[in-house]
Formats: sequence, C-alpha cells, structure tokens
Amino acid sequence: MRFESGLVEAVHRLERFASFLSELRGWRRYLAAFVAGVVSVLALPPYEFLPVLFVSIPVLVWLLDGVGEPTRSRRRRVLWRAGLTGWWFGFGYFLLGLYWVGNAFLVDAEKFAFLLPVAVTLMPAGLALFTGAAAALARLFWLKGYRRVAVLAVVWTVFEWLRGHILTGFPWNLIGESFTGSDALLQVAALVGAYGLSFIVMLIAGSPASFDTRALPGSRHLDGELAAPAIALAGLALIWVGGAARLSSAELDYSGATNVRIVHPDTPFAKDWDSEERLLTIIGQLLRMSREPTPESPAGIKPGTIVVWPENAVPVLLAREPYVLAAIGRMLPDGAYLIAGSNRGEPAPDGPSNRLRVFYNSLYVVDADGEIVETYDKHHLVPFGEYVPLRHLLGRIGLRQIVQFQGSFDVGPGPRTLALPGMPPVSPLICYEIIFPEEIVAPGTRPAWLVNITNDAWFGESAGPYQHFSQVRMRAVEQGLPVVRSANSGISALVDPYGRVVKSLPLDGRGIIDTKLPSPLQPTLYARLGDLFLAFLMLAAIAAAWYGRRPQKAGS
Repeated sequence: MRFESGLVEAVHRLERFASFLSELRGWRRYLAAFVAGVVSVLALPPYEFLPVLFVSIPVLVWLLDGVGEPTRSRRRRVLWRAGLTGWWFGFGYFLLGLYWVGNAFLVDAEKFAFLLPVAVTLMPAGLALFTGAAAALARLFWLKGYRRVAVLAVVWTVFEWLRGHILTGFPWNLIGESFTGSDALLQVAALVGAYGLSFIVMLIAGSPASFDTRALPGSRHLDGELAAPAIALAGLALIWVGGAARLSSAELDYSGATNVRIVHPDTPFAKDWDSEERLLTIIGQLLRMSREPTPESPAGIKPGTIVVWPENAVPVLLAREPYVLAAIGRMLPDGAYLIAGSNRGEPAPDGPSNRLRVFYNSLYVVDADGEIVETYDKHHLVPFGEYVPLRHLLGRIGLRQIVQFQGSFDVGPGPRTLALPGMPPVSPLICYEIIFPEEIVAPGTRPAWLVNITNDAWFGESAGPYQHFSQVRMRAVEQGLPVVRSANSGISALVDPYGRVVKSLPLDGRGIIDTKLPSPLQPTLYARLGDLFLAFLMLAAIAAAWYGRRPQKAGS
C-alpha cells in the first residue's frame, strides 16, 4: 500500500513537471530546450551517462506539447514555434558536443584564430536546423500519449540520416552513440546500424513522455501512463541481455592470425615541419619505434607483420622520397608491410609535369623492398579542413581550408579493398571516413579487417577524440570486422569484431601495440542490408502509432 501511494505521488509530481514545461512561453521555452540539449551531451562519450536522456528527451516532447495544435488557421505559427524549440535543443546539443572543433583553429592561431567564434557557434547553429526541422515535422503529425514519442523517434531518425548525407554529410554525435558506453547494448548495431540505435534510443528514452500534458482532467489512467515506460525499460533490458548473451558466446578466431604492430608516435604540431632537421627527427622517431622490442615481440618486428603508422605520419610526399622508402625497406623484415599515411602530389592535368598542383590525403602500403605496392586516396574530405565548400564564393570573404598546400586536396575514387600477398584483404579508412556507416566497405569485396589511420592532434585533449573512437567501435559491430587504428595523437587500438577494445593506448603519450589480428565474423544483418531493416522497423512503428488513433480536436 505504501509503495502504491508513493508511486502515485511520484506520478503526480512528474505530471506537474510536465505541465510546467508545456506551459512555458517565449524565451523560457527556448531556454529550457537549450538546456535539455546541453544536458543530452552527457550521454555521449566520454561521459556516457545514458540515464540523462530519460529526462532530456521527455523535456523536448513536453515543450513541443505546449506550442499549440496545428489547426489550419494556426499551422504556420505552431510549426514555427515547434521548429524553434527543436532548433534550440539542437543548438545546445551541438554547441557542447562539438566545442572541441574550435581547437583546430588554434593550431595555427595567427592565421585562423579569428574564425574560432564563428566555428564554435555557426556550425552548431547549422546542424541544429536538422533538429528544428525534425521537431516541426513531428509536431505536424503529433498524436496522443506514447504515439507522439514514436512519431518523434521516426522523424528524428530520418533527419539524422539526412544530416549524415546532405552536403557530404556529418553523422557525428548521433544520439544512438549513447549506447557505446556499454558493450552489451552496442551489439544491436549489428542489426540496425548507427541510425537504428538512434531510433531505439529515442523510443526508449522518450517513454516517460507518455504522460501527455494535453490530456483532459480526469481522463488519465495511471496503468496506461506507466505501461509505456515499463515496456521501454523492459525493451532496454532485453537489448542488454541479448547483447550480453552474444558476447558471452563470442570466441575470437586467431588461427593463422596476422601479426600487427600499431605505432602511436604522439608527434606534436609544429610550425617548423618544413625544416629538414624537424622532418628527419619525425621520420627517425617512427623508424625507431617500429623496430623497438616489446614483451610480445622481444626481437622487434616479426617477419610477416603489418606495421601501421598514423595519418600524415610522414610529413613529406613519401612517393617522391626514395631515401625514406629505402629506410623503410631496411626496417621491415621479409614478408612484412608498412601502412602509412602521407600526402600525395600530382601535376595538374593541363600543367607542367614538374609542378604539383593536385594533392591527395593518401595511405601507402610499402613492402620490405621499399616499394609502394598499394595506394589509397581519401575520398571523403573534411569541409574547411581539407577543402572549402563553395570555394570561389567563400574564398572571397577569407575562408580557406586549415590544411594548406600549393593547390587543394582532391578526392579519391571511393572505398576500396586492398589485397596484399600473404595478408588478409583490408579496407582502408583515413580519419574522418570512419564516421560514415555506408562508406566502409566497397560493394562486392568484403575485407577481413578495417584499418583506420588518423591524426586527432587537431582536437587536443578534448571530448573529440573519444567521440571519434566510439564511432570506430560502432563500425566494427556493424560490419563484424576487427579494426586496427593508429592515431598520431588520439586513441590507438585494436577493436575486435564485437566492438570490444582488445588493446589500446591513451590519448597522449607514445607507445606501441603488438597484437594478432582476429578473424572476421560472418556478415552481419546490417552489413548485408544496410539501413533497409531500419526502414522496415520505422514503417512498422508508424503503422502501429497510426492504428487506432483518435482524431484530435483543437485545444484538446
């Protein structure tokens, strides 16, 4: 009896809180939305406090309750209020979640510091347009009770997908990445992918908002209002149990495994990279670290090992440096390969052959003879980091890419699978490319592993490198493939096909990882179908929400 009365009192408090939020007007509503967005970031890496979403997402729903009903005469005004509410939520979410982007503008502060205020505010403001549009569209089809949460979950997921594709896309800090704090919860990504996790998170975390603030007095039923949160929590528990069961029976296959050495040099940014002394120091450090003995490999590099250096590890155009290639060949034992990041320059098609005008952010594979046997060019470039969108227009107002060359970076042909003699086939991904779920594997040529080389030194000791690494783990689960990651400054690691970190090195400090490469899993459902299964789930959710609905009256 005491428990029941306590539960009833708790429900009444929740209803009063929800009603308070729905009655907020003007700047108070938008401030509440902004705070809810900021708080939501605590569910993402490196904080990983998932329960906060069970507050912030319902807050957004209750705020949208209060914008009014989109009747024919008031539709434009109501949708504008809903869009602004969603925009302020998104602005807070992206402002805190992406604050670290500003660090990149301080690497060469003399040239780019003036852009810092624009970068840390304009980018979140632009990304918040997606959350604003999602809120407005969801409010147009607002149903009653938990059904409106389902509507918001579907529309939110659609707009996250659009954010990941429009204008080259930026699927960073999807709300579903809040599941990366648990290896067990993360396993469902093998079925639905990153966008599917966002859909599930919105459905579950939004469940307390089944308390509909628009319900007429006396029409609420405690059992009905508690059913949705109870079912949602049961669903979350089921996902966790299923993931834990999958991991408990997971046995990694190391039969015939390839040896891998991951080099984590932690080379700082420096303005004197163009000096010959500085270049020799960096290259010498990489060669020494690659030869060093470790407890796992007391004699140094074993024959047949793959050594991995990070993105832009060699601060020269490696293909045009025969002495550096020769030194790499002497360092490698028979049957070994080096995977290293380096820029690549080519003459312009209509220019002199001795003048480089086209550059690529590239990955090279070098063999024990010092020969480049494979080249991969990055195909998904970082806006404003490696190219300027609408360059001819924005260049006139002083906006240039942070990474400067004589010309500009060009794009490679797309995802590739590299086949090396005596080695399992690999799909290379340079830095930013790992965040795009649909661009990981070339169609029809499934690799046995993924290699991700990156340089997160741009973002310092901030949340950025942790958020980046969480997406590496997500890709491993989605594809059922192990990932070898070498970061200059960032997190270097071996991630198994279940997204678990086998070995890693922290954000700062130099080190080496010697490990064996586990075998891949069979292709996951997501690897086979992509987002098609998610589309089916969302259509089913829409049908379920729409079925049996009652027409709403204005002001009800």
